[in-house]
Amino acid sequence: MNLDELTQRLHRIRDNNDWKPFHSPKNLAMAASVEMAELVEIFQWLSEDQSRQLPAEKLAHAGQEVGDIVLYLLLLCSELGLDMNEVVRSKLADSERRFSK
Repeated sequence: MNLDELTQRLHRIRDNNDWKPFHSPKNLAMAASVEMAELVEIFQWLSEDQSRQLPAEKLAHAGQEVGDIVLYLLLLCSELGLDMNEVVRSKLADSERRFSK
């Protein structure tokens, strides 16, 4: 997955729809949070086993919500001047340092 290409495609969609004024870091973080809530809703009231064995329709819906979250986070990184690859690598290295035995 080429994150730069994805970000450029997102910017084209944003620009073609004149959404840039609405894409502040605050708004993008809130939008990602709303999408996360929609993902959580898919799993609400399911048992652990049920959550691991979603029917095809719910699995597809979960995938759509994950996609929404990732795309909003890419836009957020772009607005903040953060490199998503670097942010993720740095956090993973920190987790490896803190939690690997």
